[in-house]
Amino acid sequence: MNLLDDAREMGPELRHLRREIHRDPEVGLSLPNTREKVLKALDGVPVEISTGIESTSITAVLRGTAESPSDGERSTVLLRGDMDALPIREQSGEDFAATNGAMHACGHDLHTTALVGAAHLLAAQRNRLSGDVVFMFQPGEEGWNGAETMIREGVLDAAGRRADHAYAIHVSASQSPNGLVVSRPGVVLAAAYTLEVTVSGPGGHGAMPDKTRDPITAIAEMIGALQTAVTRNFNVFDPVILTVGTLHAGTRHNIIPEVASFEATVRTFSSDSEPRLREIFTRCLKGLAMAHDVDIDIRFEPEFSATVNDSGEVEFTADVVRELLGERRYATAPHPINASEDFSLVLDAVPGAMLLFGACPPDADPDRAPGNHSPSARFDDAILPEVAALLSGFAMGRLTE
Repeated sequence: MNLLDDAREMGPELRHLRREIHRDPEVGLSLPNTREKVLKALDGVPVEISTGIESTSITAVLRGTAESPSDGERSTVLLRGDMDALPIREQSGEDFAATNGAMHACGHDLHTTALVGAAHLLAAQRNRLSGDVVFMFQPGEEGWNGAETMIREGVLDAAGRRADHAYAIHVSASQSPNGLVVSRPGVVLAAAYTLEVTVSGPGGHGAMPDKTRDPITAIAEMIGALQTAVTRNFNVFDPVILTVGTLHAGTRHNIIPEVASFEATVRTFSSDSEPRLREIFTRCLKGLAMAHDVDIDIRFEPEFSATVNDSGEVEFTADVVRELLGERRYATAPHPINASEDFSLVLDAVPGAMLLFGACPPDADPDRAPGNHSPSARFDDAILPEVAALLSGFAMGRLTE
Protein backbone atom coordinates (compact mmCIF):
# COMPACT_ATOMS: atom_id res chain seq x y z
CA MET A 1 0.00 0.00 0.00
CA ASN A 2 1.24 3.47 -0.87
CA LEU A 3 -1.31 6.13 -0.02
CA LEU A 4 0.60 8.86 -1.80
CA ASP A 5 0.86 6.92 -5.07
CA ASP A 6 -2.83 6.06 -4.92
CA ALA A 7 -3.68 9.69 -4.20
CA ARG A 8 -1.58 10.92 -7.10
CA GLU A 9 -3.49 8.62 -9.45
CA MET A 10 -6.60 10.52 -8.34
CA GLY A 11 -4.96 13.89 -9.03
CA PRO A 12 -6.84 14.82 -12.24
CA GLU A 13 -10.23 13.95 -10.68
CA LEU A 14 -9.42 15.92 -7.53
CA ARG A 15 -8.31 18.92 -9.53
CA HIS A 16 -11.51 18.82 -11.60
CA LEU A 17 -13.72 18.61 -8.51
CA ARG A 18 -11.90 21.46 -6.79
CA ARG A 19 -12.32 23.74 -9.78
CA GLU A 20 -16.00 22.87 -10.16
CA ILE A 21 -16.55 23.80 -6.52
CA HIS A 22 -14.45 26.95 -6.94
CA ARG A 23 -16.51 28.16 -9.90
CA ASP A 24 -19.72 28.00 -7.89
CA PRO A 25 -18.97 29.27 -4.37
CA GLU A 26 -21.68 29.49 -1.72
CA VAL A 27 -21.66 31.40 1.56
CA GLY A 28 -22.95 30.46 5.00
CA LEU A 29 -24.84 27.42 6.20
CA SER A 30 -26.86 26.75 3.04
CA LEU A 31 -24.64 25.36 0.27
CA PRO A 32 -26.99 23.23 -1.84
CA ASN A 33 -24.88 23.18 -5.00
CA THR A 34 -21.69 22.35 -3.12
CA ARG A 35 -23.47 19.57 -1.23
CA GLU A 36 -24.73 18.13 -4.51
CA LYS A 37 -21.20 18.08 -5.94
CA VAL A 38 -19.81 16.36 -2.84
CA LEU A 39 -22.58 13.75 -2.74
CA LYS A 40 -22.00 13.00 -6.41
CA ALA A 41 -18.26 12.64 -5.78
CA LEU A 42 -18.97 10.21 -2.92
CA ASP A 43 -21.29 8.08 -5.05
CA GLY A 44 -20.10 4.47 -4.90
CA VAL A 45 -17.99 4.96 -1.77
CA PRO A 46 -19.26 2.55 0.94
CA VAL A 47 -20.11 5.20 3.53
CA GLU A 48 -23.21 5.85 5.62
CA ILE A 49 -24.34 9.37 4.71
CA SER A 50 -26.52 11.73 6.71
CA THR A 51 -27.24 15.35 5.90
CA GLY A 52 -27.83 18.27 8.20
CA ILE A 53 -31.15 19.62 9.39
CA GLU A 54 -30.09 23.17 10.25
CA SER A 55 -27.53 23.34 7.45
CA THR A 56 -26.44 21.56 4.28
CA SER A 57 -23.77 19.60 6.13
CA ILE A 58 -22.75 16.08 5.16
CA THR A 59 -21.60 13.44 7.62
CA ALA A 60 -20.24 10.24 6.09
CA VAL A 61 -19.18 7.22 8.18
CA LEU A 62 -16.83 4.57 6.81
CA ARG A 63 -16.91 1.31 8.77
CA GLY A 64 -13.62 -0.55 8.88
CA THR A 65 -14.00 -4.30 8.32
CA ALA A 66 -10.80 -5.55 9.97
CA GLU A 67 -11.03 -7.48 13.22
CA SER A 68 -11.22 -5.39 16.35
CA PRO A 69 -7.97 -4.85 18.27
CA SER A 70 -6.96 -7.40 20.89
CA ASP A 71 -8.41 -5.20 23.63
CA GLY A 72 -11.75 -5.18 21.82
CA GLU A 73 -11.93 -1.38 21.67
CA ARG A 74 -12.67 0.02 18.24
CA SER A 75 -11.51 3.59 17.68
CA THR A 76 -13.10 6.34 15.65
CA VAL A 77 -11.24 9.02 13.72
CA LEU A 78 -12.95 12.25 12.60
CA LEU A 79 -11.62 14.14 9.57
CA ARG A 80 -12.98 17.63 8.85
CA GLY A 81 -13.24 19.61 5.62
CA ASP A 82 -15.12 22.93 5.48
CA MET A 83 -17.11 23.82 2.37
CA ASP A 84 -18.21 27.47 2.52
CA ALA A 85 -16.85 30.49 0.66
CA LEU A 86 -16.57 34.19 1.49
CA PRO A 87 -18.63 37.20 0.27
CA ILE A 88 -15.70 38.51 -1.79
CA ARG A 89 -15.73 39.37 -5.50
CA GLU A 90 -12.93 37.31 -6.99
CA GLN A 91 -9.95 38.99 -8.67
CA SER A 92 -7.56 36.03 -8.83
CA GLY A 93 -7.36 35.95 -12.62
CA GLU A 94 -7.80 32.17 -12.68
CA ASP A 95 -9.64 30.83 -15.72
CA PHE A 96 -12.01 29.03 -13.34
CA ALA A 97 -12.65 32.12 -11.17
CA ALA A 98 -16.10 32.62 -9.68
CA THR A 99 -18.33 35.32 -11.10
CA ASN A 100 -21.25 35.35 -8.63
CA GLY A 101 -19.83 37.79 -6.07
CA ALA A 102 -18.52 35.10 -3.71
CA MET A 103 -15.10 33.42 -3.65
CA HIS A 104 -13.26 30.48 -2.16
CA ALA A 105 -10.64 32.89 -0.87
CA CYS A 106 -9.73 30.72 2.13
CA GLY A 107 -9.12 27.44 0.31
CA HIS A 108 -12.18 25.58 1.55
CA ASP A 109 -12.69 24.20 -1.95
CA LEU A 110 -9.37 22.41 -1.51
CA HIS A 111 -10.32 21.17 1.96
CA THR A 112 -13.58 19.70 0.68
CA THR A 113 -11.93 18.07 -2.31
CA ALA A 114 -9.10 16.58 -0.24
CA LEU A 115 -11.64 15.08 2.18
CA VAL A 116 -13.48 13.48 -0.74
CA GLY A 117 -10.13 12.08 -1.86
CA ALA A 118 -9.45 10.73 1.62
CA ALA A 119 -12.83 8.98 1.63
CA HIS A 120 -11.94 7.18 -1.60
CA LEU A 121 -8.46 6.26 -0.37
CA LEU A 122 -9.67 4.91 2.96
CA ALA A 123 -12.58 3.02 1.40
CA ALA A 124 -10.02 1.12 -0.67
CA GLN A 125 -8.29 0.14 2.59
CA ARG A 126 -11.34 -0.53 4.75
CA ASN A 127 -10.42 -4.21 5.16
CA ARG A 128 -7.35 -3.00 7.10
CA LEU A 129 -9.25 -0.58 9.34
CA SER A 130 -10.19 -1.90 12.77
CA GLY A 131 -12.31 1.14 13.50
CA ASP A 132 -14.44 3.79 11.85
CA VAL A 133 -13.84 7.11 10.09
CA VAL A 134 -16.22 10.07 10.24
CA PHE A 135 -15.93 12.52 7.35
CA MET A 136 -17.22 15.92 8.49
CA PHE A 137 -18.15 18.08 5.49
CA GLN A 138 -18.94 21.36 7.21
CA PRO A 139 -20.68 24.51 5.96
CA GLY A 140 -20.60 27.85 7.72
CA GLU A 141 -17.03 27.95 9.04
CA GLU A 142 -16.62 31.61 8.14
CA GLY A 143 -18.49 33.05 11.09
CA TRP A 144 -21.72 31.03 10.86
CA ASN A 145 -21.06 28.57 13.71
CA GLY A 146 -21.12 25.63 11.31
CA ALA A 147 -19.06 23.37 13.58
CA GLU A 148 -21.33 24.14 16.52
CA THR A 149 -24.35 23.27 14.41
CA MET A 150 -22.88 19.95 13.30
CA ILE A 151 -21.80 19.09 16.85
CA ARG A 152 -25.31 19.83 18.10
CA GLU A 153 -26.66 17.47 15.43
CA GLY A 154 -24.32 14.69 16.54
CA VAL A 155 -21.31 14.63 14.23
CA LEU A 156 -18.90 13.74 17.05
CA ASP A 157 -20.95 10.60 17.81
CA ALA A 158 -21.92 9.77 14.23
CA ALA A 159 -20.17 6.38 14.31
CA GLY A 160 -22.19 5.34 17.36
CA ARG A 161 -19.59 6.42 19.90
CA ARG A 162 -17.61 9.59 20.59
CA ALA A 163 -14.70 10.12 18.19
CA ASP A 164 -11.32 9.33 19.72
CA HIS A 165 -9.18 11.49 17.42
CA ALA A 166 -9.95 14.50 15.19
CA TYR A 167 -7.82 16.03 12.45
CA ALA A 168 -8.06 18.88 9.94
CA ILE A 169 -5.68 20.47 7.46
CA HIS A 170 -5.99 24.12 6.39
CA VAL A 171 -4.26 25.39 3.26
CA SER A 172 -2.44 28.72 3.10
CA ALA A 173 -2.08 30.93 0.01
CA SER A 174 0.94 32.77 1.42
CA GLN A 175 3.46 32.89 4.27
CA SER A 176 4.42 29.19 4.03
CA PRO A 177 6.41 27.73 1.11
CA ASN A 178 4.51 25.43 -1.20
CA GLY A 179 4.14 21.98 0.35
CA LEU A 180 5.41 22.81 3.83
CA VAL A 181 3.22 21.46 6.64
CA VAL A 182 3.20 23.48 9.85
CA SER A 183 1.69 22.93 13.27
CA ARG A 184 2.53 23.13 16.96
CA PRO A 185 1.37 21.66 20.28
CA GLY A 186 -0.95 23.74 22.45
CA VAL A 187 -2.53 26.89 21.08
CA VAL A 188 -2.11 26.93 17.30
CA LEU A 189 -4.81 29.45 16.30
CA ALA A 190 -6.22 32.45 18.12
CA ALA A 191 -9.53 32.93 19.86
CA ALA A 192 -11.79 35.42 18.08
CA TYR A 193 -14.34 37.92 19.34
CA THR A 194 -16.67 40.34 17.56
CA LEU A 195 -16.97 43.95 18.72
CA GLU A 196 -19.96 45.92 17.41
CA VAL A 197 -20.40 49.58 18.34
CA THR A 198 -23.27 51.90 17.44
CA VAL A 199 -23.15 55.61 18.30
CA SER A 200 -26.15 57.94 18.00
CA GLY A 201 -27.01 61.58 18.60
CA PRO A 202 -28.96 64.45 17.06
CA GLY A 203 -27.88 64.95 13.44
CA GLY A 204 -28.14 68.04 11.32
CA HIS A 205 -26.56 70.31 8.74
CA GLY A 206 -22.87 69.79 8.03
CA ALA A 207 -22.36 73.56 8.16
CA MET A 208 -23.69 73.78 11.72
CA PRO A 209 -21.98 71.00 13.71
CA ASP A 210 -22.45 72.94 16.95
CA LYS A 211 -26.19 72.23 16.69
CA THR A 212 -25.60 68.43 16.55
CA ARG A 213 -23.82 65.63 18.37
CA ASP A 214 -21.65 64.24 15.59
CA PRO A 215 -21.41 60.41 15.82
CA ILE A 216 -18.77 60.26 13.07
CA THR A 217 -16.33 62.39 15.04
CA ALA A 218 -16.97 60.28 18.12
CA ILE A 219 -16.43 56.99 16.29
CA ALA A 220 -13.25 58.22 14.61
CA GLU A 221 -11.79 58.92 18.02
CA MET A 222 -13.03 55.62 19.42
CA ILE A 223 -11.30 53.56 16.73
CA GLY A 224 -7.95 55.15 17.42
CA ALA A 225 -8.41 54.95 21.18
CA LEU A 226 -9.14 51.22 21.05
CA GLN A 227 -5.82 50.54 19.34
CA THR A 228 -4.03 52.43 22.09
CA ALA A 229 -6.06 50.65 24.78
CA VAL A 230 -4.95 47.27 23.43
CA THR A 231 -1.25 48.12 23.35
CA ARG A 232 -1.30 49.76 26.76
CA ASN A 233 -3.21 47.06 28.63
CA PHE A 234 -1.85 43.78 27.26
CA ASN A 235 1.68 42.40 27.36
CA VAL A 236 3.39 42.37 23.98
CA PHE A 237 4.26 38.69 24.58
CA ASP A 238 0.57 37.86 25.08
CA PRO A 239 -0.83 40.03 22.30
CA VAL A 240 -4.30 41.21 21.43
CA ILE A 241 -5.11 42.17 17.84
CA LEU A 242 -8.02 44.48 17.00
CA THR A 243 -9.00 45.20 13.41
CA VAL A 244 -11.98 47.29 12.32
CA GLY A 245 -13.50 45.64 9.27
CA THR A 246 -16.66 47.68 8.67
CA LEU A 247 -17.57 51.34 9.20
CA HIS A 248 -21.02 52.73 8.37
CA ALA A 249 -22.16 56.34 8.58
CA GLY A 250 -23.97 59.00 6.63
CA THR A 251 -25.76 59.48 3.33
CA ARG A 252 -24.31 62.75 1.94
CA HIS A 253 -21.25 64.90 2.48
CA ASN A 254 -23.18 67.84 3.95
CA ILE A 255 -25.36 65.91 6.42
CA ILE A 256 -24.27 64.96 9.93
CA PRO A 257 -26.00 61.61 10.47
CA GLU A 258 -27.82 60.56 13.60
CA VAL A 259 -26.16 57.11 13.70
CA ALA A 260 -22.71 55.70 12.95
CA SER A 261 -21.41 52.20 13.62
CA PHE A 262 -18.40 49.95 13.20
CA GLU A 263 -17.53 46.28 13.62
CA ALA A 264 -14.15 44.86 14.61
CA THR A 265 -12.58 41.45 15.04
CA VAL A 266 -10.47 40.87 18.14
CA ARG A 267 -7.91 38.05 18.42
CA THR A 268 -6.14 36.75 21.50
CA PHE A 269 -4.31 33.61 22.58
CA SER A 270 -5.17 33.57 26.28
CA SER A 271 -8.41 32.13 27.60
CA ASP A 272 -8.48 34.62 30.49
CA SER A 273 -8.39 37.70 28.23
CA GLU A 274 -12.15 37.98 27.61
CA PRO A 275 -13.18 39.60 30.94
CA ARG A 276 -10.37 42.14 30.70
CA LEU A 277 -11.17 42.92 27.08
CA ARG A 278 -14.82 43.46 27.90
CA GLU A 279 -14.01 45.76 30.83
CA ILE A 280 -11.33 47.78 28.99
CA PHE A 281 -13.38 48.26 25.82
CA THR A 282 -16.50 49.23 27.76
CA ARG A 283 -14.65 51.75 29.90
CA CYS A 284 -12.84 53.30 26.92
CA LEU A 285 -15.87 53.53 24.65
CA LYS A 286 -18.33 54.77 27.25
CA GLY A 287 -15.85 57.39 28.39
CA LEU A 288 -15.50 58.76 24.89
CA ALA A 289 -19.26 58.63 24.34
CA MET A 290 -19.69 60.74 27.47
CA ALA A 291 -17.05 63.19 26.29
CA HIS A 292 -18.88 63.60 22.96
CA ASP A 293 -22.34 63.61 24.59
CA VAL A 294 -23.59 60.78 22.37
CA ASP A 295 -25.43 57.56 23.12
CA ILE A 296 -23.61 54.26 22.61
CA ASP A 297 -24.49 50.60 22.28
CA ILE A 298 -21.66 48.07 22.70
CA ARG A 299 -21.81 44.39 21.81
CA PHE A 300 -18.77 42.21 22.55
CA GLU A 301 -19.29 38.53 21.81
CA PRO A 302 -17.04 35.46 21.59
CA GLU A 303 -16.90 33.93 18.11
CA PHE A 304 -14.31 31.15 18.29
CA SER A 305 -12.32 29.73 21.17
CA ALA A 306 -8.59 29.27 20.66
CA THR A 307 -7.69 26.18 18.64
CA VAL A 308 -5.66 24.00 20.99
CA ASN A 309 -3.76 20.99 19.63
CA ASP A 310 -3.12 17.95 21.79
CA SER A 311 0.66 17.55 22.11
CA GLY A 312 0.59 13.80 21.52
CA GLU A 313 -1.61 14.22 18.45
CA VAL A 314 0.77 16.82 17.02
CA GLU A 315 3.69 14.44 17.46
CA PHE A 316 1.70 11.67 15.77
CA THR A 317 0.62 13.80 12.79
CA ALA A 318 4.15 15.17 12.35
CA ASP A 319 5.44 11.59 12.12
CA VAL A 320 2.83 10.81 9.45
CA VAL A 321 3.88 13.88 7.45
CA ARG A 322 7.54 12.88 7.62
CA GLU A 323 6.77 9.28 6.66
CA LEU A 324 4.57 10.15 3.68
CA LEU A 325 6.21 13.34 2.39
CA GLY A 326 9.72 13.44 3.82
CA GLU A 327 11.62 14.80 6.82
CA ARG A 328 11.86 18.36 5.51
CA ARG A 329 8.17 18.74 4.80
CA TYR A 330 7.16 19.38 8.42
CA ALA A 331 8.03 22.38 10.60
CA THR A 332 6.98 23.41 14.08
CA ALA A 333 5.41 26.87 14.16
CA PRO A 334 7.40 29.09 16.56
CA HIS A 335 4.27 30.83 17.83
CA PRO A 336 0.47 30.62 17.41
CA ILE A 337 -1.09 31.97 14.23
CA ASN A 338 -3.44 34.96 14.42
CA ALA A 339 -6.22 33.36 12.37
CA SER A 340 -9.15 31.62 14.08
CA GLU A 341 -11.12 28.45 13.32
CA ASP A 342 -14.30 26.84 14.57
CA PHE A 343 -12.54 23.46 14.42
CA SER A 344 -11.55 24.65 17.89
CA LEU A 345 -14.95 23.41 19.08
CA VAL A 346 -14.16 19.91 17.85
CA LEU A 347 -10.76 19.95 19.56
CA ASP A 348 -12.42 21.17 22.77
CA ALA A 349 -14.28 17.85 22.82
CA VAL A 350 -11.92 15.40 21.07
CA PRO A 351 -8.10 15.12 21.22
CA GLY A 352 -6.65 16.00 17.85
CA ALA A 353 -4.69 18.48 15.78
CA MET A 354 -5.02 21.09 13.08
CA LEU A 355 -2.18 21.48 10.61
CA LEU A 356 -1.51 24.12 7.97
CA PHE A 357 -0.34 23.22 4.47
CA GLY A 358 1.45 25.71 2.24
CA ALA A 359 -0.49 25.98 -1.03
CA CYS A 360 1.13 29.13 -2.39
CA PRO A 361 1.55 28.73 -6.17
CA PRO A 362 5.13 27.63 -6.89
CA ASP A 363 5.66 30.62 -9.20
CA ALA A 364 4.85 33.10 -6.38
CA ASP A 365 6.86 34.42 -3.45
CA PRO A 366 5.04 33.24 -0.29
CA ASP A 367 6.07 36.42 1.54
CA ARG A 368 4.50 38.64 -1.14
CA ALA A 369 1.64 36.54 -2.49
CA PRO A 370 -1.95 37.59 -1.63
CA GLY A 371 -3.03 35.72 1.46
CA ASN A 372 -6.18 33.94 2.50
CA HIS A 373 -9.30 36.17 2.40
CA SER A 374 -7.77 38.34 -0.34
CA PRO A 375 -9.80 38.73 -3.57
CA SER A 376 -6.54 37.96 -5.40
CA ALA A 377 -5.71 34.80 -3.43
CA ARG A 378 -4.52 31.85 -5.50
CA PHE A 379 -3.98 28.27 -4.34
CA ASP A 380 -1.96 25.51 -5.97
CA ASP A 381 -4.31 22.56 -6.41
CA ALA A 382 -1.40 20.30 -7.36
CA ILE A 383 -1.03 19.74 -3.62
CA LEU A 384 -4.45 18.04 -3.36
CA PRO A 385 -3.16 14.43 -3.58
CA GLU A 386 -0.73 15.10 -0.75
CA VAL A 387 -3.41 16.62 1.48
CA ALA A 388 -5.75 13.71 0.78
CA ALA A 389 -2.95 11.24 1.50
CA LEU A 390 -2.12 12.92 4.80
CA LEU A 391 -5.73 12.88 6.00
CA SER A 392 -5.91 9.21 5.06
CA GLY A 393 -2.59 8.56 6.75
CA PHE A 394 -3.82 10.04 10.01
CA ALA A 395 -6.78 7.64 10.00
CA MET A 396 -4.71 4.64 8.89
CA GLY A 397 -2.15 5.34 11.57
CA ARG A 398 -4.81 5.22 14.29
CA LEU A 399 -6.93 2.35 12.96
CA THR A 400 -4.35 -0.22 11.81
CA GLU A 401 -1.93 -2.23 13.89
